[in-house]
Amino acid sequence: MRKKGLSSITKKLIMAVTGGALVFFLLFHGAMNVVSIFSEDGYRWICEFLGANWYAIVGTIGLAVLVVLHLIYAFILSYQNFRARGRQRYAVNERPDGVSWAAKNMLAIGAFILFGLCFHLYDFWSKMQLAEINGNAPVDGIDQIKFIFSSNYFCIMYLFWLVAIWFHLSHGIASVMQSIGWSNMQWQRRLEFLGNFFAIIIVAMFASVVIYYWLIV
Repeated sequence: MRKKGLSSITKKLIMAVTGGALVFFLLFHGAMNVVSIFSEDGYRWICEFLGANWYAIVGTIGLAVLVVLHLIYAFILSYQNFRARGRQRYAVNERPDGVSWAAKNMLAIGAFILFGLCFHLYDFWSKMQLAEINGNAPVDGIDQIKFIFSSNYFCIMYLFWLVAIWFHLSHGIASVMQSIGWSNMQWQRRLEFLGNFFAIIIVAMFASVVIYYWLIV
């Protein structure tokens, strides 16, 4: 007898919960990074507080689990949607009315974000928290920011990455609220506005650090 897996609704709920948790993390991480603009010592204190301490390690493991779950169910749902469309995916080339470009290309955008995330983890996390976990001296957070964002190549790459994150968040945040039942015809436009608003706030915080250390410092 064939075992039934998780229902489509359950999978979408997992995507919504993990995505929502990651949005809150991005808000925190973006606010933490903005501190570096106003106080280098304040940012160094935050880096020390979130170093190889047990609570920071537990948080990092939890974050990694959220990312992995989000990725797994993103691919599962995308594959199921691909199969469900059948021959229609060859017959229809134009974007359906009411479907945004970001919604239609979420998997591709997510793949690009994952590619950028690997570089980001190598540039910062591997040289800070991971180095400390391995018993080595971590790099100074401010020095590393100045080093990475002194390069035109890295700054442009990070800004393109942030644009992709904006597209992903602008659709994803509204989808999170829709998946947990906070959506109807009356609220649809409001949810889209909230998605765009939080996406702009998050991306603006990260982009401000890149631009500040690239063009000003």
